[in-house]
Amino acid sequence: MAPLFLSVAQLQRTFCPLSTRSSHLPGSQARTVPCNRQCSPISRQQVTVRAAAEVVTNGSEDMTSNGTSGLAQDRLAGASRATKAVHGGERAGRPRVSDSLTTPIVQTATYTFQDTAELIAYQEGRYGSYEYGRYGNPTTRACEEKIRELEGAEDCLVSSSGMNAATTMLLALVPAGGHIVTTTDCYRRTRQFIQTVLPKMGITATVIDPADMGALEAALKEHDVSLFFSESPTNPYMRCVDVPRIKELCAAHGAVVVVDSTFATPINQQAIALGADLVIHSATKYLAGHNDVLAGAIAGTSELVGAVRAMHNVLGGTIDPHASYLLLRGMKTLDLRVQRQNETAMVIATRLEAHPLVTRVHYPGLASHPDHAIAVSQMSGYGGVVSFEIDGDLWRTAKFIDAVRLPYIAPSLGGVESLIEQPTIISYWDQGAEKRAEVGIKDNLVRFSCGIESADDIWADFQQAFDKI
Repeated sequence: MAPLFLSVAQLQRTFCPLSTRSSHLPGSQARTVPCNRQCSPISRQQVTVRAAAEVVTNGSEDMTSNGTSGLAQDRLAGASRATKAVHGGERAGRPRVSDSLTTPIVQTATYTFQDTAELIAYQEGRYGSYEYGRYGNPTTRACEEKIRELEGAEDCLVSSSGMNAATTMLLALVPAGGHIVTTTDCYRRTRQFIQTVLPKMGITATVIDPADMGALEAALKEHDVSLFFSESPTNPYMRCVDVPRIKELCAAHGAVVVVDSTFATPINQQAIALGADLVIHSATKYLAGHNDVLAGAIAGTSELVGAVRAMHNVLGGTIDPHASYLLLRGMKTLDLRVQRQNETAMVIATRLEAHPLVTRVHYPGLASHPDHAIAVSQMSGYGGVVSFEIDGDLWRTAKFIDAVRLPYIAPSLGGVESLIEQPTIISYWDQGAEKRAEVGIKDNLVRFSCGIESADDIWADFQQAFDKI
């Protein structure tokens, strides 16, 4: 019986660019050609000259306002209005965008070729373009390049959501019958995928405490581990994993190390420099930063990102070009926003820890956090999310959340607006008390995501809410 999943090498042979193959195969495949690739020997300029030569003129060329030759407009001479509605103003050439300060939105689902020679040049890697929107887009590629540089990675893939990035990565890199090591504290949907979907493919998992390196060593010895996957910091208790130590242990067994760095961002933590092979982001959060985009990103070695890209090209999950534009715009202020959120979160966490109605605060910047030493060694800032436990039950905690006026009661995090939630209700209400207890979700737990508002305003709001409970 054939395996359910292909190996990385098989995926690359099956789905990688024709230009990287040693043999000549028919058909058109996905590729990782960047949008700024050299286009020699065939170029749009040559094509324009060739087209212009076909038109009889009386003298010098007339140039349209978009900087292209108006000669090709004669192709529509005598055409009906219906045909001109489709091709008018566009068939002669596209606007020149190289002088634009902002990266333009390339809103297209497919890409054209002037003739067969140009198409063959593309298939052989000599003409830098894209073939179909699922395989790439210049606006999206600009996002990928920015994240790649921020993370110090060899390559990056941007997709439609953080979950899409995570699930596509797991499907691409873990073979049928493979084994994963992951951590107890994590995003619910990631846990759900690992525990309910992957087992259908014979993939099993060992779940360890983020600090239990002995359990990791045991799992590596007992199983043929394909991949270690953890958030750092984790959701919602802000646990931090020792990335260099994990890499040391996993490398000896050939296991890939993947770190979800959504809460940290590349501003606060350089997971690849610490030893991770891949780093994942829900770019919806801090990278985009304005609560108006769904996006995911995965960065790391060319080989591993290439394998994930190959699977992504098959499964879909393509980000829309306009969402890519918003993500690109959001990242321009990433450093400013994260620095502000770091400062605000530390102020709020410190004050919460001293408040009589708070029994515990979960923030890696505090000395009381179990992974504070790891955070200090790996992070330059501790992020904008603070989780804390109210001295009371579910309903007293809900009363506090209902009393705040500044934060929105909403899921997600990392945007310019402060958000607050009670994980029991917003994420785990359907699980029941017993199942929530199994995964460590307490009824009195609050997760607060700092926006960029004044820390004093946020604290004043918290104080008036505490006064009401």
